[in-house]
Amino acid sequence: MAFWWPLLVLALAYALCRFLLMLIPPNVPSIEVDASDVLDDGGQARDSSFIYVPPRGRTQQAERKVQCYEPATMKYLGYFPALTTAEVKERVAQARKAQKIWAKSSFKQRRQFLRILLKYIIDHQELICEISSRDTGKTMVDASLGEIMTTCEKITWLLSEGEQWLKPEYRSSGRSMLHKRSKVEFYPHGVIGAIVSWNYPFHNIFNPMLAAVFSGNSIVIKVSEHASWSGCFYFRIIQAALTAVGAPENLVDVITGFAETGEALVSTVDKIIFVGSPGVGKMIMSKASETLIPVTLELGGKDAFIVCEDVDVSHVAQIAVRASLQSSGQNCAGAERFYVHKDIYSSFVTQVSNIVKSVSAGPPLAGKYDMGAICVQEHSEKLQNLLNDALDKGANIVARGSLGNLGEGAVDHFFPPTVIVNVNHTMKLMQEEAFGPIIPIMKFSTDEEAVELANDSDYGLGCAVFSGSQKRAKEIASQIHCGVAAINDFASNYMCQSLPFGGVKHSGFGRFAGVEGLRACCLVKSVVEDRWWPFIKTKIPKPIQYPIAENGFRFQESLVEMLYGLNIWDRLRALVNVLKFLSDQSPSGSKRGD
Repeated sequence: MAFWWPLLVLALAYALCRFLLMLIPPNVPSIEVDASDVLDDGGQARDSSFIYVPPRGRTQQAERKVQCYEPATMKYLGYFPALTTAEVKERVAQARKAQKIWAKSSFKQRRQFLRILLKYIIDHQELICEISSRDTGKTMVDASLGEIMTTCEKITWLLSEGEQWLKPEYRSSGRSMLHKRSKVEFYPHGVIGAIVSWNYPFHNIFNPMLAAVFSGNSIVIKVSEHASWSGCFYFRIIQAALTAVGAPENLVDVITGFAETGEALVSTVDKIIFVGSPGVGKMIMSKASETLIPVTLELGGKDAFIVCEDVDVSHVAQIAVRASLQSSGQNCAGAERFYVHKDIYSSFVTQVSNIVKSVSAGPPLAGKYDMGAICVQEHSEKLQNLLNDALDKGANIVARGSLGNLGEGAVDHFFPPTVIVNVNHTMKLMQEEAFGPIIPIMKFSTDEEAVELANDSDYGLGCAVFSGSQKRAKEIASQIHCGVAAINDFASNYMCQSLPFGGVKHSGFGRFAGVEGLRACCLVKSVVEDRWWPFIKTKIPKPIQYPIAENGFRFQESLVEMLYGLNIWDRLRALVNVLKFLSDQSPSGSKRGD
């Protein structure tokens, strides 16, 4: 006891000191970001700002301008240039120069960059969410959930664990190399290219940027033509934080444009991260094959939402509606197929229908709507076509939400939340990614049937399984071929930023977020070195030195059995043979004994 008592006192003292240090706030400088031109339309009254009318007969690509407007109101936000191939190459070249400097930065400097960003985000949540809302049509609550919380969680995880996962990782050297030390080292790739979607403009920029910069890379991000206005403002935040820590100029860059701009980026960077559709993902892969750079693809999903009969129906119904309608169906991990056990099917449909009937869609900044606008022009027409196909094949609409007072030009950017039943897998609605506020509900009888239905899809991003038995829910989820699974919850995976995120099949491959996503920004290098240099080192045994001895092969045969034989006695016998061969000084002969 006398021996352990001082150790216990020291441990308690250490814990107390760590706790007291936690009470001392870190010294994190504040940054100033000019937002005067994005607030209230740059000082103009919103009611007087002009309405954007999409041009007919010509495309934005032809004008070489990315036109920006609020999808909920059609109010004009301005335009950004569509960069040419030459301009993209120049921007990547500048990022490459900056990366060579940043690769030598300390983790202390990188963590300070993250803390400055975190402080700004927390202090300016309303500004960030309002800009996201105006550019994509989502509500302020959905912007906070999907943009702010996920980004803050990622920053916090990197601050806590990021350096640990980028340090050299020591591995076993095996039996034949016991005298060696083996490790894996992680070096930055160089310039990461990211082409990101419009659905979460803030998080989709910060997510790859944080991992790339923290691991010592530079990054050039092509933002979506549907969310360039917000993306270019968020870039100002990153620039201000980088300047505050003395990072090299052009370490992070945001570029705007269309297909030509994206193709040029893929052709010039050292790794590409793409978030978008399967069709464009295939084109990205094809272009990346020309330079053989690594690719991470997140291509959306058709996530299954499975509800067993032993659940609290009212509770799960609330989650189901949120899973489908979040951000007007803009949630990239949104549930799009609902499978409900036949015993609670009617009750579940009734509960979901009652919730949806109370949901209203309208201009999100009005503050009284549960859903905002659909960001992409003419997407509501696609949703209606999917709905019509299902109705023609026997489905029925049982509930629809309401639409608020809409400006005439914005009508096409809204779609009422809709509950549809009597669906089956012959319908396009159950096979194609909808990306909209439609809840198709199909019944199942057995767990095996639910798994079969969930796997009957070209997509494989995620799933959610609900059951009163956690063991049962885990068993069902384990059989679904996807990259992300939530047990008795939905999309909680993305709030655990230590976990990788990504899918299989047409949902893509590779992972971002978590340890896997952080290390995916790195060149993974295997290193082997002598453990006790210079006292013990590799020496070629005499029998297999050139010219090879007559017993060279027999020596090698015995060496393999000595190291890897399954029987200890066989290994000992082989050891004796190896020692005999080593002591045999006979002259060299044929290269293989007979």
